Amino acid sequence: MARPSLRALSSRLAPRSLQGQLLLAVALALLAAQAISTALLWRAQSDRREATLVHTAAIRLVGANRESERAGRDGDDHGPRLGSGPHPPELLRAARHLRIELSAQTPLRAGERRSADAEAELREIMINQGIAVGDVIVTHRALEADPRMARRMAARAAVIGHRGPPPPDHLLIAGIQLQPTGNWMVVRVPVPRVERALIATILGQTLLLYGLLVGVIAFIVGRITRPLKALTRRLERFAETRQADGQLEPEGPDDIRHLILAQNAMEGRIATLLDEKDVMLGAIGHDLKTPLAALRVRIESVEDETERAKMAGTIEDITRSLDDILSLARVGRPTDPREIADLSALVAQVAEEYEDMGEPVTLAPGERLVMPLRATWLRRALRNLIGNALRYGTVARVSLLREGGQALIRVEDDGPGIPEADLPRMLEPFTRGEPSRNSLTGGAGLGLTLARAIAEQHGGKLVLVNRLNPDSSVAGLTATIALPV
Repeated sequence: MARPSLRALSSRLAPRSLQGQLLLAVALALLAAQAISTALLWRAQSDRREATLVHTAAIRLVGANRESERAGRDGDDHGPRLGSGPHPPELLRAARHLRIELSAQTPLRAGERRSADAEAELREIMINQGIAVGDVIVTHRALEADPRMARRMAARAAVIGHRGPPPPDHLLIAGIQLQPTGNWMVVRVPVPRVERALIATILGQTLLLYGLLVGVIAFIVGRITRPLKALTRRLERFAETRQADGQLEPEGPDDIRHLILAQNAMEGRIATLLDEKDVMLGAIGHDLKTPLAALRVRIESVEDETERAKMAGTIEDITRSLDDILSLARVGRPTDPREIADLSALVAQVAEEYEDMGEPVTLAPGERLVMPLRATWLRRALRNLIGNALRYGTVARVSLLREGGQALIRVEDDGPGIPEADLPRMLEPFTRGEPSRNSLTGGAGLGLTLARAIAEQHGGKLVLVNRLNPDSSVAGLTATIALPV
């Protein structure tokens, strides 16, 4: 089984509404900003801790150097002592407990990385204190990698076990090369573990800011998208009923207010045009049917029976075409509400009408389906499909079944089918499979169009598909009305 691509998975999981997408985009941007802010805050805390450790080491190194100088001058007491100077008391107290190691070897071990910024800061402190140094080394070392500290930790564990304060995380090794001797003065500064309270504080602040910002933005986005949702619902209702139901109250930002006002104006204009169309078609139907009825009466005086029959047939063709045109015009704006009806009984009733007339129409047994329908219109659509099947395919097999949340009304015939390229075109008005305009081989080309409009009136669709034989030849046409259950 092929795995879904990352793009397909993201499009499936991403919200589809404008409000959801805006909130997701803002939330991700805020999350990135908060992550960067948290990282910078953590970096600042780390730099501050590093500086504190370096200053602690510098205090101890300066004090040890002064003590060495005083000892060399036989008690001369010049220069600052360890406890003097502008350093904070906590740094002075921490520095007093640090041990100094004098060595002729560099304190840097193979594989250890030097901290250039810390070394530059330590060198600057030494120079400001008037201490001549050669090289300066600052590095970090694990506790177990330092034999001296490992022995101290083992002795501590033997005495107090796991009680007492937690052990340090690692060591900061600071060393200065004294001039002119070239010897190294080294101090080890324990680096305390990062307190959980600090991490909890940073995370708490981040989550609080994130929640407040997302909440405020969600409120603002909701205010912006609420009128858009109302406008969408109104458009959907207008698309279904084609009738303007009052005016939508403008609200929201100015851009959305102008959009609502423009929609109200357009909707009113469309409704007016549709009303004018209905009035015009009604007038045309009345004005044409009256003279057609008069012609039907007058042709009775024609003595030639053949000519009289042709005239009567022509009048009937015009009347049927006029009825189809008027029906197609009215189906888009139905005035009758849907009523709960038995769809299976409706399909059986239409099929029986043709069977009673001796037409080769068969109905396959199916399950009972009760749903809201406009029964008169749906009968008209089914009669059009059965009539087409009989006209072009000699037989009509009707079936009704439920499939995937839809009620499927299928009408199959054994005709020559329709070329694949012409299938979509056959649903357009005044399109016929037989190119001539002979009424004996077809109507005005409105039957399938009317059936499609009726299916869409019910929220469904009409689909035409050619049935194929095993040798890929066309076995007939299947017309399916799919209605949501």
